[in-house]
Formats: sequence, C-alpha cells, structure tokens
Amino acid sequence: MLRICQSRGLIPRRSAPTPRVAPPVALAYEAHAIAPKILAKGEGVIAEAILARAKEKGIPLRAEPELVSMLMQLELDDYIPPALYAAVAELLVWAYQIEAEGH
Repeated sequence: MLRICQSRGLIPRRSAPTPRVAPPVALAYEAHAIAPKILAKGEGVIAEAILARAKEKGIPLRAEPELVSMLMQLELDDYIPPALYAAVAELLVWAYQIEAEGH
C-alpha cells in the first residue's frame, strides 16, 4: 500500500509494527540443587522460540515483569541469587500447584 507525501512523491506505507514479545526467562530447579538456575532467556525471535517451546511442552507461563527484569541480568546457568529466593519460590509453588491440578 502507498501513501502520498507532499512534495516527496510516493512512499511505501509501513505495515503495522508487530507486537513486542515480553522477554521470557525459563527456570530449572532440581531437588538437590543449591538454588534454581536460569535455563533460557531471550528477546525477539529467541523469546518467541522459548514461548513456543513452553507451549508445546505444556509449561505454565506467568507474567512477572519486575522479576523477569532482574532475572534477565543473570547469565544462562547462573543460580538465582539469595535476594530473589522468596519471589522465585512463590513462582515455583504456583507452577507446582498448576501441575498438581493437571493443567
């Protein structure tokens, strides 16, 4: 589609911007580990791939923008710092409850 711009002729109209996918962070926790750790994180195409994979696997998703912002600062395979234990524990309890309910 084209739009007319005064004195400059025809300029291609840009398509509507695609909605930005919020960056996801995937956590892993093993029973005898010292803490949960960052399994995956990313933005853009990587974010879309992480979310698609979670959906395929039936992994529950929950939006926690403040927590994600802090977790995005960590590197892959980093353990969650003690300052975030309570917030991550609350998230894990929620995920285990969802799993127990069979969703």
